[in-house]
Amino acid sequence: MFTGIVEELGEVVQLVRREGAWRLGVGAQRVLEGTEVGSSLAVNGVCLTVVERAEARLAFDVGPETLKATALADLVAGALVNLERPVRLGAPLGGHLVLGHVDGIGRVARATPERDTVRLRIEVTEPGLERYLIHKGSVAVDGVSLTVAGLEAGAFEVMVIPHTLKVTTLGRRVAGDRVNLEMDVIGKYLFRFLQLGEAADAPAVAQFPARGDA
Repeated sequence: MFTGIVEELGEVVQLVRREGAWRLGVGAQRVLEGTEVGSSLAVNGVCLTVVERAEARLAFDVGPETLKATALADLVAGALVNLERPVRLGAPLGGHLVLGHVDGIGRVARATPERDTVRLRIEVTEPGLERYLIHKGSVAVDGVSLTVAGLEAGAFEVMVIPHTLKVTTLGRRVAGDRVNLEMDVIGKYLFRFLQLGEAADAPAVAQFPARGDA
């Protein structure tokens, strides 16, 4: 479980395209603390397992399904990635609940500077995925917790503040870039609950005998 608060920008230092899983090596510093082989780490919002740990480097195996379902397939040597360690119980929840399970891929339609912020318009490439979004609700874009500032069929907008532009990859996004999208998990569960009509299947309330009938 993550929060969408990026801890560090890592750099892709190794990218071995094997048949099947790719080996992804990322240079890092801060997130090395407490991270061992077998630990989970969010890389651009994708939960990956550490398979190697060196002095200033972590390595991950990225399987075919992940490459197909996320924008990690677009990475090249030298690219920067957002890194976040799992949240610890009792730690502040600075963003929102993020699982690291990408729901779909978005495409940056435009990045418009507005004073010291940037308005990102992101097209949702998977039909119907925007059903889980609400105005002023939460969404994770490449693992960054953001607030939905605008919403319409097939697209949404977020405002990115200067700090986030500086410490995440979002400050480098341009039109045409693909990004990983994870919708708010609470909204997804609620939508599924209503879709299945669980409320209608709930057990009937027990009827107590009227006074004097016992």
